[in-house]
Amino acid sequence: MIGVGGCAGAIARYALGVYIGSRLGIRFPYGTFVINVSGCFIVGFSLALLARTTASEYWRYLIPIGFIGAYTTFSTFEYETLRAIQDGQPMSGLLNVVVSVVIGFIAVWLGSTLGRVLV
Repeated sequence: MIGVGGCAGAIARYALGVYIGSRLGIRFPYGTFVINVSGCFIVGFSLALLARTTASEYWRYLIPIGFIGAYTTFSTFEYETLRAIQDGQPMSGLLNVVVSVVIGFIAVWLGSTLGRVLV
């Protein structure tokens, strides 16, 4: 289940990253930002739902571990932040860290809240 979720998450991450990059450009890592925030929301939502249901353990392996584990891109986020700083754009790097952490936290909270409300 982890492998199945991971395969789907990796493909979704690549496809969404390419799509967003083609629409918004690559000056700021918009694709990585959207992927991390949506991944935060999905993990909060799915874990809240799974905690309140009698769903099989397989769902825990499939979604938060497999899919989200491959879908989110924290290592890419860190690399792109470092690259911005090394390229003489420290404000872009700092902005990436601040908005990703703050909005990612809000997305986890919203997903978790919605998941609890629905169950």
